[in-house]
Amino acid sequence: MLVHFPISLLIFAGFLELFTLGKFKHPLRPGIRILALAGAISAIFSAIFGLLLANNEGVSGEILDIHQWIGIASAVLSLGLLFFLGKRRPKAKTIPIYRSLLFVAGIGVGLAGHFGASLTHGEDFLTEVLPWQEDVEAPESITIDLAAFASTLSPDQEILLATNVRSVFAHNCYKCHSGSKIEGELRLDEKEFVFAGGENGKVIVPGNPTESDLIRRISLSKNHDDVMPSKGKLLSKEEIKLLTLWIEKGAPWPDGVAQQSIYRVADLAPRTPDLPPSRPGLENPIDRWVDQYFQQNELEWSAKVDDRTYLRRIYLDVIGLLPSPQELADFERDPNPNKRELWLENLLGRKDDFAQHWLTFWNDLLRNDYTGTGYITKGRFAITDWLYTSIRDNKPYDQLVKELLNPNAKSKGFIEGIRWRGTVNASQRTEMQAAQNVGQVILGLNLKCASCHDSFISDWKLEQSYAFANIFADSTLEVSRCEIPTGKMAKTEILWEELGEIDSLATKAEKLTQLADQLVQPANGRMYRTVVNRIWKQLMGRGIVEPVDEMDNAPWSQDLLDWLAVDFVENGYDLKRLIYQIASSRVYQSQSIAVASPEMLMGEDFKFQGIVSRRLTAEQFSDAVSQLSAPLFDSTEVKFRPYELIPEAKPTLPYARASVVANNSFLTSLGRPNREIVSTSRDSQASLLQALELSNGDRLNKSLELGGFIWVKNYPDTEQLTRELFARALLRSPNEKELALAKQTFGEKPDPNEVQDFLWALFLSPEFQMIY
Repeated sequence: MLVHFPISLLIFAGFLELFTLGKFKHPLRPGIRILALAGAISAIFSAIFGLLLANNEGVSGEILDIHQWIGIASAVLSLGLLFFLGKRRPKAKTIPIYRSLLFVAGIGVGLAGHFGASLTHGEDFLTEVLPWQEDVEAPESITIDLAAFASTLSPDQEILLATNVRSVFAHNCYKCHSGSKIEGELRLDEKEFVFAGGENGKVIVPGNPTESDLIRRISLSKNHDDVMPSKGKLLSKEEIKLLTLWIEKGAPWPDGVAQQSIYRVADLAPRTPDLPPSRPGLENPIDRWVDQYFQQNELEWSAKVDDRTYLRRIYLDVIGLLPSPQELADFERDPNPNKRELWLENLLGRKDDFAQHWLTFWNDLLRNDYTGTGYITKGRFAITDWLYTSIRDNKPYDQLVKELLNPNAKSKGFIEGIRWRGTVNASQRTEMQAAQNVGQVILGLNLKCASCHDSFISDWKLEQSYAFANIFADSTLEVSRCEIPTGKMAKTEILWEELGEIDSLATKAEKLTQLADQLVQPANGRMYRTVVNRIWKQLMGRGIVEPVDEMDNAPWSQDLLDWLAVDFVENGYDLKRLIYQIASSRVYQSQSIAVASPEMLMGEDFKFQGIVSRRLTAEQFSDAVSQLSAPLFDSTEVKFRPYELIPEAKPTLPYARASVVANNSFLTSLGRPNREIVSTSRDSQASLLQALELSNGDRLNKSLELGGFIWVKNYPDTEQLTRELFARALLRSPNEKELALAKQTFGEKPDPNEVQDFLWALFLSPEFQMIY
């Protein structure tokens, strides 16, 4: 009761307090006071008894530390809350303090309760009882043939066996017996702790499984007091057999096991597989790899799209704009058999249109044009000028990365991160932000967990993250584990020793120079696989590896990914060439694949069948509306004017592109992130917020109102207006039913209000909003 009372009472009291924000003397006040009083008192006693329990239960670890400090902080807040509750008639100026204490104390006990439940029931206590968790298969690592292990194990067999044992420990035991939580003084996450045992002595007797307490306890029935795991699913028969065999063989744990990951780890070095033979119509190397994949998976090629679909697709993908009816007519009349490749080259040559479209992709990726909370004067450095010219000039990717890592005044914003006001978490200091962002953006690597403690989802350790972050620091960083300083100073190392060393005694500028030179070298195959995978997803709708920030995941075609990365390096790190290579392939020109749910693209059983149909992004949709109706944004909202930076980049459109305007509620509702964090993908699913904005939003409504008048003024005839509107919005003529409906709606002479509604209906149609 003491544990749960403060959670329920303080949170409920805080909820009721929301109803009194406009009037402190509210009928709910007596009830709130009783709830808050009882909750505060029980929170204090809960913290006291929690400390006693921790000292007597033999539990330790990071989760306990977090739980303990949040609990103590909540108890202190509750003491302050009691002080204010003791005043029958609080002064008006103290009411905000009281409410702040109530809300923060409620959040605090909620968080303490969460970590307390993790201690009691395991870190997956919120998910392990869900219905779809019931049939979870054993870890993939134990599908080895146990009979293959001879009486005398070879060194390689010892490593294989011990690696699979470590995998079983990780999947079943770490939640209670690892660095994050240590029950019974037993840890099973490192060799020395495994053989040291726990508070009751050793749990493993090498060569004798019957005398090993570990085997006894994992073999007990579900309801036995000594069974392990005590919470969640028991070990499978195969897992028990594996551990038993391991102990029978003397519990080998050779040094090589430390290098054998229980997680999939992608190779660092580049790899050049031999190209499959070509077939007629499949000369593009990409198509040759896809053709091989289709044959291996018994999949068929879909038909090529028509000229209209292809032209609209490349216009939106390459420059982010809709083609005009005249451009479509010229394209369809072009007799050149290679016209698709030639028109694609022409679009890639429209430097400013290309740059303004792809600026959105890179802004998301590099946290540029940030508009979120925490921004203060000189707390963030925009890189827009440098980024725009880099995209426009098609700067080689290795050079672009070098200028991000070893920056000049215009490109320093990426590794400088966000300087938050006041004291921040150790894992959010700017040096650690740089390590996390470089890892995620450039290397497809998640270091966020390992910035606070050893990662639970990979082999990356806290010390490795700090060693990498130290490269970006002016002075040596002190390692903090879960925000608690350890007194240990960080090393200075690149993430992979194969790429070279960083001089720990060098200045920050010298360290960044070394990092830039070492990270972009061709030997870093991971960096180039990451970027080609990102561009592939941008054009094809799904990465070769998904998620694109988790490059250790299995690709649907390792050969295609490796070949693209090496080819990219060998041809000058040319991003436009890569886009041309993909967009001119037969598979890009094929019929698109519709998926019922984005989750289907993430499944382990995913099979690549072709380009995925996608929704227009917030910027593409906005630009299309501005093209067809009236400008959505006025000049005061433009944050960046390319022609002021590059004189020859004169504006060619009578409206501002969405990529260069400040973020606003309209763009946010359509999926544009505030870029407080790196954003490498956007949710393409329609949401309630989008529906409300597109149905009732003032910005779109004003554009439609003005657009209605413009269309009626230029096309006073109903049939002419309808045909022109369909041609410009959908690149086709209206069918008989659509034309009849328009005539029925408009009559002989269209009215601006009716045209406004017609524009709105077109803009919300799937045919307009999707890239097929």
